[in-house]
Amino acid sequence: MNKKVLFVFGTRPEAIKMAPLVKAFQAEMLFDTKVCVTAQHREMLDQVLDFFNIVPDFDLDIMEPNQTLNSITAKILLEMKPVLDVFKPDIVFVHGDTTTTMAASIAAFYSGAKVAHVEAGLRTFNKRLPFPEETNRQITSVVSDYHFAPTTTSKENLLRENIAEETIIITGNTVIDALLESVEIVKDLKHPEIEQLKGLIEPAQQVILITGHRRENHGEGFIQICEALKEIALKNPKMVLIYPVHLNPNVQVPVNSILGQISNIKLIHPLSYPAFIWLMNRSKIIITDSGGVQEEAPSLGKPVLVMRETTERPEAVEAGTVILVGTAKDKIIAETQELIDNPLKMERMSQLHNPYGDGLATKRILDFIKSLENA
Repeated sequence: MNKKVLFVFGTRPEAIKMAPLVKAFQAEMLFDTKVCVTAQHREMLDQVLDFFNIVPDFDLDIMEPNQTLNSITAKILLEMKPVLDVFKPDIVFVHGDTTTTMAASIAAFYSGAKVAHVEAGLRTFNKRLPFPEETNRQITSVVSDYHFAPTTTSKENLLRENIAEETIIITGNTVIDALLESVEIVKDLKHPEIEQLKGLIEPAQQVILITGHRRENHGEGFIQICEALKEIALKNPKMVLIYPVHLNPNVQVPVNSILGQISNIKLIHPLSYPAFIWLMNRSKIIITDSGGVQEEAPSLGKPVLVMRETTERPEAVEAGTVILVGTAKDKIIAETQELIDNPLKMERMSQLHNPYGDGLATKRILDFIKSLENA
C-alpha cells in the first residue's frame, strides 16, 4: 500500500517553499499525496496556489477579521482532527515557523502520524525575536520525527537541542528550488502586475526594492526605517525605491505619512508571487526584514540589507550575501549609500555563493523519504 503523505501550510511563504515538494511527491507513484491548507493568509496564499497549479484537497479556510494567535492555533488544532481522521496520513509535512506549522505539527503528533519539518533548525535563541516564530519552530522541532535542515548551522542547532542526528538531513532550502523555476517562468509571463511595474521604472533606472512588515519593528522601528528610506531617496533622485506595503495598519500608517509624498518612492499594494519575483530580479539592491528574501536574493545576485537586530539566518551574514543593518536610521542610510557609491563592493556581494542551496533540496527530501520505504 502506498504511503500516505499530507502537506499542511497556510501562508504565502510556506506555499512557495512547499510547492516544489508537493509537485515532486504528487509525481511519485509510491505516495498517496494530499494537500491541506489552513488559509491563515487567504488571498496571498491563493495567488501562489494558482501560480504553481496546486489544488488543495482540504481547505480549513480559518482566516477571519481580527484573528489572533490564540484563535488561529485553536481553530487549526480543532479543524485538523477530522482531516487527519479521514485521510490517516503516515507522514505530515509542515514548513518553517508559522502558527500553522506549530499547530499542525501538534495535531499530527496527536494523530500518531510522523511529522516531517522542512526548514528545520533555524534559531535566534530569543523566544521573542522573532515573535512568535522562534517559539513556533522550537515547539515543532520537539514533535517532529524528520528534520530537513537547510544548512550545517541549522543542523548544529538541532544537535544542541538533543535531536537525534540520524533524523536530521541537510538539504538546502526549497525556496531556491521554487525561485529558479519561477524566474524562468516570469521572464516571458504576460501578467498585469508586471506590466504595471514596468510603467513605474525608466528603462535604464536602478531600482531599490523595499519590503518590511515584522512585528518586532512596529512602532519606533518603522519610523526609523521610513526616515532612512526618505533620506536615501532624496540623496539618490535618479534611483527609484519601490515598496509593496503590507496591509497591517502598523506598517501602513508610518509608511504613508513619511514616504507618501516623495516622487521617487513608489508605494504599491502587496504583489503576487510572480510579480514580486520579477521585481526582485529587476532590482539593484534589496532592503528587507523578510527571511525568505534573504534566502532568495543571493541566487539572483542581489545584495541584501536586512532591517533586523538579529537573524535566524546567520549563514548569509557570514557568507557576505547580506548585511544586518537593524532599524537605526543612520546605519540603514550609511550601508545603503556605501553600496550605491561603491560599485566594486556591490559587484563582490552580487557574485558571492548563496549558502541556502543549489536548487536540489526537493530531490534530497524526496530521496530520503523514499529511502525509508526501502529500509
